[in-house]
Amino acid sequence: MSSIPAVASDVAERHSAGLLALETDCWDVHAALELRSRAFVLLDVRGREAFERGHVAGAVNLPHARIVERNLADWPRETLFVVYCAGPHCNGADRAALRLARLGRPVKKMIGGITGWLDEGFPLEAADLPRPDLS
Repeated sequence: MSSIPAVASDVAERHSAGLLALETDCWDVHAALELRSRAFVLLDVRGREAFERGHVAGAVNLPHARIVERNLADWPRETLFVVYCAGPHCNGADRAALRLARLGRPVKKMIGGITGWLDEGFPLEAADLPRPDLS
């Protein structure tokens, strides 16, 4: 064990509660989607091409750079947004969460992103792309 002592229980409690207020995980998102929960909007904040290759079923694609009030106008101000990106190696979800928070919108980050989703064994859905007419 490290020579740095553990923090007091009340400090650990505040820290853990703060993390849970800011983040959710792939299992909780999956369970909510299975129950057809409409308590949140799941935002895939990656680029369109990545979204089309594979995304969480039910997610809306809104790249983090396009998160502006005009693109959120269809959702009531109290709507909770859950954001995800490619995974732990990507900061797109953090950028999206920051933009949403600055717009006064409730937000949580789905930790792990696509990488975490796949690690848990959950499937991705590919976008229905138009197929060329080969006749």
